[in-house]
Amino acid sequence: MSSPPDQAGKRSGRRPGESGTREAILAAARRQFAEHGYARAALRAIATDAGVDQKLIAHYFGSKQQLFLTAVGLPLNPVEILTAVLQDGDPDSVTERLTTILTRILKQPELFQPIAAVIRASATEPEVRELMREFFPGALLDALCGLLGPGDAGLRLNLFGSQVAGLILVRDVIGVRPITSTSADAIAEAVAPTLTRYLVGPLNPDEL
Repeated sequence: MSSPPDQAGKRSGRRPGESGTREAILAAARRQFAEHGYARAALRAIATDAGVDQKLIAHYFGSKQQLFLTAVGLPLNPVEILTAVLQDGDPDSVTERLTTILTRILKQPELFQPIAAVIRASATEPEVRELMREFFPGALLDALCGLLGPGDAGLRLNLFGSQVAGLILVRDVIGVRPITSTSADAIAEAVAPTLTRYLVGPLNPDEL
């Protein structure tokens, strides 16, 4: 016989099995994010939906931000990456760090394939598209406030994101030659200076 519910009629604590708990949280997060959007989806509501203690979200995912990224399938946290990339604001250093991280992504299928999958889903699934619109540049913009160059920070992030998404789309979704046969190192070295300009450099052609 199953144990009776507690007085509040609410499940609490750990579900049987680590995997079951983690998947229950992810399923609830996808429902809550889809219904309420990133900003309005509350961790307490996600925990209630999953039937777990809210502390387990931190145990498995660390933060709402990381929970969202895992739920939509992104293998890297752009907030953490760009915060590290922009840490000193020096264009040469930014370009060097962008080259390194972009090369890493392009060389590892376990990184670029999930990113490509999210790009595909954003183009075909309205719920995913709305979530990505809210997170980029929404939460990303809030986190990077003060680290980007002068002017419209949202535009800078939009330009940056369009360049990265376009690259993944052309190289790994559509498969356009010769970019598909060009080495990851060569692509990263070619693209990184443009990405740097979008983030911290002059956007007005008269300032170039």
